[in-house]
Amino acid sequence: MPPLHLSSRFTSIPHPLINLTATKRPISSTAITMSLSSSPSPSIANNPKEHKDTEKLIAQVLKYHNQTKHFFTNYARGPRGLDWANQPNPFRRYISSPLFSLLHFPIENNQNSAPLYHSLFNSLPSPYPISKTSISQLFYDSLALSAWKTTGFSTWSLRVNPSSGNLHPTEAYIISPAIDSFCDSAFVAHYAPKEHSLELRAKIPDTFLPSFFPSDAFLIGFSSIFWREAWKYGERAFRYCNHDVGHAIAAISIAAAELGWDVKLLDGLGFKELERLMGLEINQGFRIPDKPIKGKFPEIEFEHPDCVLVVFPNGVNDFNVNYKELSSAIMEFGNFEWIGKPNSLSKEHICWDVIYRTAEAVKKPLKIYDRFLVDKFQSSGICSEGSYRGFSVREVVRKRRSAVDMDGVTKMERDTFYQIMLHCLPSGHGSGEKQKRQLALPFRVLSWDAEVHSVLFVHRVVGLPKGLYFLVRNEDHLDELKKATRAEFKWEKPEGCPDDLPLYELARGDCQQIAKQLSCHQDIAGDGCFSLGMVAHLEPTLCSKGAWMYPRLFWETGVLGQVLYLEAHAVGISATGIGCFFDDPVHEILGLRGSNFQSLYHFTVGGPVLDKRIMSLPAYPGPSVDA
Repeated sequence: MPPLHLSSRFTSIPHPLINLTATKRPISSTAITMSLSSSPSPSIANNPKEHKDTEKLIAQVLKYHNQTKHFFTNYARGPRGLDWANQPNPFRRYISSPLFSLLHFPIENNQNSAPLYHSLFNSLPSPYPISKTSISQLFYDSLALSAWKTTGFSTWSLRVNPSSGNLHPTEAYIISPAIDSFCDSAFVAHYAPKEHSLELRAKIPDTFLPSFFPSDAFLIGFSSIFWREAWKYGERAFRYCNHDVGHAIAAISIAAAELGWDVKLLDGLGFKELERLMGLEINQGFRIPDKPIKGKFPEIEFEHPDCVLVVFPNGVNDFNVNYKELSSAIMEFGNFEWIGKPNSLSKEHICWDVIYRTAEAVKKPLKIYDRFLVDKFQSSGICSEGSYRGFSVREVVRKRRSAVDMDGVTKMERDTFYQIMLHCLPSGHGSGEKQKRQLALPFRVLSWDAEVHSVLFVHRVVGLPKGLYFLVRNEDHLDELKKATRAEFKWEKPEGCPDDLPLYELARGDCQQIAKQLSCHQDIAGDGCFSLGMVAHLEPTLCSKGAWMYPRLFWETGVLGQVLYLEAHAVGISATGIGCFFDDPVHEILGLRGSNFQSLYHFTVGGPVLDKRIMSLPAYPGPSVDA
């Protein structure tokens, strides 16, 4: 094949992959409006005012998305340096709220009581009842601290759920029936990971949950503190916050599966219902400025409610949710006594106004006619079960770490690679359907068809030629993808690929340097076994459903990223999410134009390099620092 010729925005290094000559074409506001006008949602098209309002919201989302892209010539706007004196406290606490300690569990030697990690993708164990023990285990294996690290004068914590920059903007809440030795009535509590404890926020009627959900069901809510990510990453932080929500959703789903519980997103609820349910209306009063400004803005530390999950015994799939009646019941939460005031996280702040304008644009309204469906659990495909090391679920989730460097040497067997890809598919195996609906663990938690694909840079997979590959996670998009990408791409199934794995070889060649360049010149993207970019069906999804799908597409990438993390550790290597990449150069590699398909998240999987200067300490009891 001809050598790779990169445009002036690339460093000119020859690669035998494909010929690139196209230049970046910015999207004008006029083009956005014309595009939006062409394909309104059928439910919106009958209401001209609603259609116009929807266009404005989507235009704001696309403005944010384009404004926060990285280019070779410039990065998205952010702080010019890190203000260490105002680094946000990573631990939210509610001052004066009663704190109830949860139980801790051993990591090793629990194979007799805990299922093996890879077994969860085939079937779930019998469900546990709700108790202090099971709720403790759910949080311990999903959102708790996993270790402390120390070197020199620096000490910091790690968590089971990963986060961009280890900044952890995601907060979690539980809405639960009464639990012995914790609360004698149904309650709302905030999870405090540093203490592995629950902070009681409010007592609620015992009739609330059984009025809408099956026995032994409870709710988990997530919110985001944008300031935590914006402190380091500036305007791009909104993207990273939503990656983290997706990771947290998947972390809860996997930990719940370990207990025999199923999890589904209650996506018919609107922003106001979520805010009221989690008691976040205390954060009222923030006003968005006209431009980025620096100063003391304690109100910027508010929590933006993201979503609520219902957790229930697996096998129970015959219940429906009446969102109209559920909304009415949640609105009564404003009459309850809420305990505790949120702690302060920083003394001074920088407000990146575009983050908060976009957060306003993506607020989802109540959808009383949304159908709540619990599809039958679908197992995932198996082609190399022997690739897994026999780790329990807890061993995998609690020992998961984000690799800082890859060794550039470790290789992966082809069948292991295919096995990991099978676990990345939304529809699982054996349903007789094309990949589209999200039926397999943990993707079944999501309430929409898969909208995210993966373009793969294969570097060190034994038996698989180096080059560019594509995993199609919604096969309804296949023809559109072929037309939207470069005409010279092969779109052929690679040798030995399982029949039900929609993986395609696009082009052969050594793409290590390209992967590094695209991921903000980070060596880690080219030094692993493979790296990838997650490509979302962006603008058509926004136009058909609404601006509120924008964060949800990032959630889907986070769920997929969590699977990649866990799969890597389950086969004995490591992985890392990469939020910094040059957006349009990625699209240029693929030949993509416009906003129909956009890269939202990058990832790398390979052999980690361990930094021996850093000492690991147990998660509990940890040091007294808030870090």
